Amino acid sequence: MNKIHVRVADWQKDNADIRRIREAVFIVEQCVPPELEWDAEDPSAMHFLAFEGDFPIGTARLLPHGEIGRLSVLKDWRGLKVGDALMDAIITQAEAKGLKQQRLSAQVQATRFYERLGFTIVSGEFLEAGIPHVDMVRGA
Repeated sequence: MNKIHVRVADWQKDNADIRRIREAVFIVEQCVPPELEWDAEDPSAMHFLAFEGDFPIGTARLLPHGEIGRLSVLKDWRGLKVGDALMDAIITQAEAKGLKQQRLSAQVQATRFYERLGFTIVSGEFLEAGIPHVDMVRGA
């Protein structure tokens, strides 16, 4: 296996790869309705792509106010620290932009992953696209 690397993506140029990954994970696997997956925040978000070699295997986004979202890794690459690599890149970029606090809505089954990265649960459980979530915060 090649080393996993992450880069900032361009929403226009990298759109097909971002869409392919998010559609596979959220729309196909998790049955999120397409109209909930794609929103008006995508064009203004900073997007990230994780690669194995030249093949895009994961993506996530950072909104201008510090909210992280749409973290998704293709099924065959889960458990290989791709999510860690994406989150490290996002947190580094957020802090470089002066966003001392990062927020996200985590699927309940993923809270341990985010806690390991320094996030704390700050809400009760709620449904988003029919999936149990909690709000989490990291930093100031």
